Amino acid sequence: MNNILITGVAGFIGSNLASRLMSENQKRDAGNRFHVIGIDNLSYGLRKNVPEGVKFHKIDIREKSIHELFQGVNVVFHLAAKNCISDCQLDPVETADINVTGTVNVFEAARKAFVRKVVYAESSALYEGSPVFPTPESEIRPESFYATSKLASMNFAKVYEKFYGLNLTALRYFCVYGPVQDYRRTVPPVMSAFIIPLLKGVPPIIYGAGQKRRDFVYVDDVNDFHLQCIEDPRTDHRTFNLGSGMNFSVLEILGLVSELLGKRTDPIFRPDLPGEAEITLADIREAKKLGWEPKTDIRTGLRKAIEYIKGEMAAGRIES
Repeated sequence: MNNILITGVAGFIGSNLASRLMSENQKRDAGNRFHVIGIDNLSYGLRKNVPEGVKFHKIDIREKSIHELFQGVNVVFHLAAKNCISDCQLDPVETADINVTGTVNVFEAARKAFVRKVVYAESSALYEGSPVFPTPESEIRPESFYATSKLASMNFAKVYEKFYGLNLTALRYFCVYGPVQDYRRTVPPVMSAFIIPLLKGVPPIIYGAGQKRRDFVYVDDVNDFHLQCIEDPRTDHRTFNLGSGMNFSVLEILGLVSELLGKRTDPIFRPDLPGEAEITLADIREAKKLGWEPKTDIRTGLRKAIEYIKGEMAAGRIES
């Protein structure tokens, strides 16, 4: 049995991964299908995001009782986190509680249940202070509270591997985008922060001058590597950057969204947000050595993101 547990299953990456696993089952015989257990406290994610077929549990990753849910699980994807950098800057105590204490609780539950493998989310934020581009996995220079919480989790992971032999794979996501991305955040991800206002005919907001450059990677490409982590032992006990190996400025993304929508509205510029890197650009050579390659170009990915948001508007979940 492929018993897969996903924390943060109602969030953006978690729900997309769960949907991908469910769709993969259509290609597999009965004895080789994925059985997915999902954990989420719904503080950020939405229950409607969890696909049919997932055995869902509303529970916080900091609860000791999550240990019971790990019994019989083969692979854990630990994706639950407090991950809005500006929110983390405002509340470092909760950031540490969720991202460090919660992560250690997940590692401990996996250890006690003899889980074969834990794939867990680190972040490209670990490279905030690095001047090296593209940035390899060896460059660790966190600056924000969010990045520091991820560094602490990374250090706990190393100790769990050293003393308990826990099989851990760390994934450093760059700017993952696509359907189900959380547009309700205090500071929404840049794609939805532009798509929604332009569809409404109101000016989008840019924090800073719009010159920050980001490496955007489409969620389907990230899920390709997730599947590889389940079945490829070459990913064991390793860390991988997951990005596209290309970057775009915030203003360039606004220009692309405007072009695809056929709508142009001058943005409103507000003071820059603290704790954010000026540039992100992934060195993805380690993942590519295993045969992984991001396939979705920025225009194709943006079109899919736009169609999702249009669907949310049509359903009345976003005011039009």
